[in-house]
Amino acid sequence: MPPLAVAFVTSEMTPFMKTGGLADVSAALPRALVRLGHRVMVFLPRYAAIGFPAGEFAGSVHVPVDAVHRSAGFYRRVLPDGVEIVFVEHPPFFDRPFPYGMGNEDYGDNRLRFAFLARASLEYLRSRGLRPDVLHAHDWQAGLVPVYLKAFYWDDPALHRLPTLFTIHNLAYQGNFGADTLDVLGLPWHLGSDDATGHQGGISYMKAGIQFAEVVNTVSPRYAAEIQTPEGGYGLDGVLRGRGSDLVGILNGVDYGEWDPRHDRHLAATYGPEDLAAKAECKRDLLRAFSLAPEPDLPVVGIVSRLVSQKGFDIVVGAWYDLLQRPIRMVVLGTGEPELESGFRSLAERAPDRFGVRLTYDEGLAHKVIAGCDIFLMPSRFEPCGLTQMYSLRYGTVPVVRATGGLVDTVEPWDPATGHGTGFRFDTADGTGLMWALDQALGTMKDPLGWEQLMRNGMARDLSWDRSAEQYVAAYRQAMAKV
Repeated sequence: MPPLAVAFVTSEMTPFMKTGGLADVSAALPRALVRLGHRVMVFLPRYAAIGFPAGEFAGSVHVPVDAVHRSAGFYRRVLPDGVEIVFVEHPPFFDRPFPYGMGNEDYGDNRLRFAFLARASLEYLRSRGLRPDVLHAHDWQAGLVPVYLKAFYWDDPALHRLPTLFTIHNLAYQGNFGADTLDVLGLPWHLGSDDATGHQGGISYMKAGIQFAEVVNTVSPRYAAEIQTPEGGYGLDGVLRGRGSDLVGILNGVDYGEWDPRHDRHLAATYGPEDLAAKAECKRDLLRAFSLAPEPDLPVVGIVSRLVSQKGFDIVVGAWYDLLQRPIRMVVLGTGEPELESGFRSLAERAPDRFGVRLTYDEGLAHKVIAGCDIFLMPSRFEPCGLTQMYSLRYGTVPVVRATGGLVDTVEPWDPATGHGTGFRFDTADGTGLMWALDQALGTMKDPLGWEQLMRNGMARDLSWDRSAEQYVAAYRQAMAKV
């Protein structure tokens, strides 16, 4: 089959802007698609942190997003891996240090900011007569892309009947805005019905993407099933069940160019499945980084995450007494909800010789944590896919996870009788379940041969983006066949 031209619209992309896994996917998936022979253009806001100029000036266009006369400037850059990025510039909307808000407060104009991103991306293509084979919109921030295409561009000479794939990275964040949003954006009033974008008395950009895209996907098969239930659907389960025949789960991949202990530039020593000895040096280096003594040699449990209740870290903080009774050290890297940050800080104050906490995000230190720990903890209440547990598998760091979403798809329970499995899972989202799984891991560590087999099993898993990219190509062709 001929190669495809794919256009992404996303609000995050590593290394330019990152708050979560969306940024990693927006960088790694285009690279994998290019390796398969396809062409990819990524539309990304030019945030303040990206600097100016972001690339070669590629012109400007009027963007009719609301009653105010607005224009977008475009800056084009081709990365060494062949991915083309078009930065969308509009300083009143994007010249800000953070993409969505300050602290726990969203920006009050987010409905306009991301409507502008969607419309500006389409105007760039239209004004240049560029028609990709498929447009790939990511999360609620790009949810209006398929709506605009059908409302204003369906018969456009350049963009006529352009198919879209809409990816749900996290259904909990929906981009819900007031009922006047369609009036503000100049969209037809009938699009506010419950059969279109209307949701709970307002307008949902997430629902817009789900309803108007040709094909919808999410980032793991298990999560695709969970979001069609009342428990996991966040009020959109009925809508998703209605799109069930067009809804697919595609597991995220790992960029092994960045995440592989055999050539990781952040590590004190590199290692691989054929020789695990240097992992001990990574452990000592990690303990030094967190000002923890290397002796006695206790198992080290690691956390790298946003410290929020969705990720289950209220369970960890609530189990502080039980954690103190175990012969472990724990290192925590991340930021999040103030009460959870306070809880981890308190745990470190109770046992500063065994618990290290860094309430920040540091990319290099994240690599050190994942390489230097024995056990990686991910107790999520729900998890669309998760990437860090997949990183930990590659690094021979055994994951302990809750049985939800992509964690089920990527972590196979250890069976000492057969020697199969890659980690440990628990079902109940409480301290009892957490400590049971952690104790299973600690007990297995007492069998060095069994533990080494468990480590090697994880390191042998192929969770590369090349596999996932081929599934995305199939989803693109499915979308193309529907128009």
